[in-house]
Amino acid sequence: MIESTPTDDGAARKPALDIHEILKILPHRYPLLLIDRVLELKRKESIVAIKNVTINEPFFNGHFPNLPIMPGVLIVEAIAQAGGALLLTEVEDRANKVMVFTGIERAKFRRPVSPGDQLRIEVAVKGWRAIPRMIAAKMHGVAYVAGKRVAEATVSCQLIDSSRGRGDGADGNGADGNGEGAKAE
Repeated sequence: MIESTPTDDGAARKPALDIHEILKILPHRYPLLLIDRVLELKRKESIVAIKNVTINEPFFNGHFPNLPIMPGVLIVEAIAQAGGALLLTEVEDRANKVMVFTGIERAKFRRPVSPGDQLRIEVAVKGWRAIPRMIAAKMHGVAYVAGKRVAEATVSCQLIDSSRGRGDGADGNGADGNGEGAKAE
């Protein structure tokens, strides 16, 4: 079990996963990597992650220029990434896998998230199914800022082979089998 290490006063000394470890687990990169640190991780059960929201986020240029608010869909994505980090720690060959959304249910947005806020993302596994060559999960996540609930959603996801979707050719090189796919006329 991966968990933070408590000190005598109950505070965590070291995150369960720092950004370098997160980068080894998740395929996401800037500007779409939306978790900065994992505080707690209980295998196949739950995860607590942090996203530091700064004015430098590229989405603030257009959402909204005079009133920067983090798009709710990106908060849901942060919930999914935290859940993905939890689930991908269970996968040995994760370099060849990607966790993708299969559903979003009961998404609610309660308060705006602005530059300077720190999102605390708590995700709990509600269902986990692992069969040969497939893992699927349903998780419920809640995002908080300063102890107040700002958003929540139930997300479903499935682990797929990362080569899937790179073409339909029999050899995996493209739709026409030679790596070029269909050509526009």
